[in-house]
Amino acid sequence: MTKPSVHPSIAISIGVIAVSTAAVLVKLAETAPASIIANYRLLLAVFIMSPYVLLRHRRDLATISRKDWLLAALAGIFLAFHFIFWFESLNYTSVASSVVLVTLQPIFAFLGTFLFFQERFSPGALISMAIAVTGSVIISWGDFQVSGMALFGDFLALVGAVMVTGYLLLGQNTRKRIALMPYTFVVYGISAITLIIYNLILQHPFTGYPANDWLVFIALAIIPTFFGHTLFNWAIKWVSTAVISMSIIFEPVGASVLAYLILDEQITWSQWLGGTIILFGLFLFIVSTSGRKSRLTLSRTSKRG
Repeated sequence: MTKPSVHPSIAISIGVIAVSTAAVLVKLAETAPASIIANYRLLLAVFIMSPYVLLRHRRDLATISRKDWLLAALAGIFLAFHFIFWFESLNYTSVASSVVLVTLQPIFAFLGTFLFFQERFSPGALISMAIAVTGSVIISWGDFQVSGMALFGDFLALVGAVMVTGYLLLGQNTRKRIALMPYTFVVYGISAITLIIYNLILQHPFTGYPANDWLVFIALAIIPTFFGHTLFNWAIKWVSTAVISMSIIFEPVGASVLAYLILDEQITWSQWLGGTIILFGLFLFIVSTSGRKSRLTLSRTSKRG
């Protein structure tokens, strides 16, 4: 294997900082609905990717089987609804609560592999899941004390985590048969089309938004998408999936710090305590499962962020 031009740890660090900006960027949008923000994030990402994919991967696109097109389409639909629920959650709850709850996705993923693929859990995995769930209960209870709407936002964030789990489960085998860029291009494209239909049904306007919102759309398409997940996908050639997964655990930390500095969002005691417990539980969970052959590649495919 050739030596990378840049040390993977540098790329991963940049990637974590980049994905940490997503929630704050969504909060900075002034008038655009959550589904419109998600729509333009994906549309612009597809537009940016198009020249490269169409020039370099036309043959790959032409050889995708009907079955893989169907699975990729379903994955794109789940990804679209992940963004809808997660972005919408940020209208009701804080960045800290929303991001840390969405980060529970690895646990939902392994629950999915248990239900659909009979994946077995080690005692350590079960204990770590219990710890993470305890942390989420603490956050939700604290948010409920603040506002019932904040609790609703927490619920939306959890549904968003379930949606991205469906996206990953559907893509786990498909991704092995399709190269990264064509697969991502197809999934993002289907997801964007799903969001266009969704916004047409809800009669959300596609134009008329202030310049600030358009800057948010562009920033979301570039920073967390390409400087975030693209760097993770590059680094996975030289480091293990477990390293990437553990690195993404720090996304809620970065997002919370940025929310404090940019949005002046204060972190409550329940968010500190619950978030710390969740991150500790996730760390133990990834450590306890990283030695086993997982059916789900958590970071080879792009998620939220």
